[in-house]
Amino acid sequence: MPTLIYTIARTTFLESVRQPIYFIMIGLCAVFQIINTASLGYSLGYSDTSEVSGDNKMLLDVGLATILFCGTLLAGFIATAALSREIEKKTVLTIVSKPVPRPIVVIGKYVGAAAAIFIATIAMIVFLQLGLRHGIMSTARDEVDMPVVVFSFAAVALAIGIGVWGNFFYGWHFTQTASLLLCPLIFFAWLMVLFISKKWEWQPPDHDIKPQILLASVCLILALLLMTAVAIAASSRLGQVMTIVICFGVFVMGLLSNYLIGKRAFTNTVVGQIVAAAPEKEVMTSLRSAGDIYNITLKTVPTAALPPGRSFYYGPNPNGFDLAVPSFARFNGDANADGLLLDSSPSALVITAVNSRQITIRNIGGRPIQVARPPQPGDFVFVEPTAINPVAAIAWGILPNMQFFWLTDAVTQNRPVPATHILRVAAYSGIQIVAFLSLAVLLFQKRDVG
Repeated sequence: MPTLIYTIARTTFLESVRQPIYFIMIGLCAVFQIINTASLGYSLGYSDTSEVSGDNKMLLDVGLATILFCGTLLAGFIATAALSREIEKKTVLTIVSKPVPRPIVVIGKYVGAAAAIFIATIAMIVFLQLGLRHGIMSTARDEVDMPVVVFSFAAVALAIGIGVWGNFFYGWHFTQTASLLLCPLIFFAWLMVLFISKKWEWQPPDHDIKPQILLASVCLILALLLMTAVAIAASSRLGQVMTIVICFGVFVMGLLSNYLIGKRAFTNTVVGQIVAAAPEKEVMTSLRSAGDIYNITLKTVPTAALPPGRSFYYGPNPNGFDLAVPSFARFNGDANADGLLLDSSPSALVITAVNSRQITIRNIGGRPIQVARPPQPGDFVFVEPTAINPVAAIAWGILPNMQFFWLTDAVTQNRPVPATHILRVAAYSGIQIVAFLSLAVLLFQKRDVG
């Protein structure tokens, strides 16, 4: 089975990189990055609070969007050539008649197409990195970053030159040669730029490395690998045009899923947002023991009455999704009365005191509420558990949520992206890829290819 997958994947990969559209889309992305660098002067200020500042924030946003757009379009073209076109031309019969199990065909096609998309995306991301190093020329006094211009154009010219030379003298496939050479050459050009400043002086390589932008780029790669699985699933039944339409439909709906579906899947009413939270005593840091007390400061005055004894919930999302407090029965009684920590007392996280924006909460009951984590700045406050719409929640979970892969806001707002988030995004994309490949197998299993 691994040998079969490798053989099919290798053939699919070579066929993908030999398509003229492959080199064209990489080249278009590079051209768009040049245009972005030259035209995105929107005077957004010169704050240095993040890895990009001023107009470069817009450059990062538009640059990543350019890669996502070009990558999604390329995934549609490659998937169509890998599966749909072979079905239409009956060439897939040479594989399934060996016989080769159809699931192996789908997996091999995906692995080959995904490898081609991965290489193309790496090249596109390096072009973005070179653009960010050059930066927006916002004023007349800004100088062109000549090391970026020289090394990047030299890499592109060398790749094209070797492709033309090899095609003329040895019959090498131009698109394959130029595309596969461009990725390592442009990457080497970026490495050279890291060691050379704008004034052609040696500098530490970490001077222009942006770790958070690299993490955002990793998520972008995962998003395009997911879109490749979507394209493979669509191409198992549809032609090129409809495959591309499906890809962009899933892409757009994935960007809007939080607004269109997510807000209907989980319903709750925000009464405030936390700006500060601290335990009353150091031993109460976890807020998971009976009697633990936290002092909360809200950003504004609560939008609803919060009398002592009212239930207290909090979480990172304004719609109440993923609350840190599990649901519990509403507490009735005096939140400051004695005996609330006895075994017979009901478990609850309640408000014990309110003074304008200052709120004190307490974990009470014989079996205290096991919160996932203590409250922290940025959390939203609720007084009721979140209501769940099962139909909307299932639809929201099935549709790929592209917002999970979009970290531009975190980078530009100087909010460090934790490694755990990248791992969760990788796990999420892996699950989605398996789901769409399973759908592709299901659709292809009964497809008449004779």
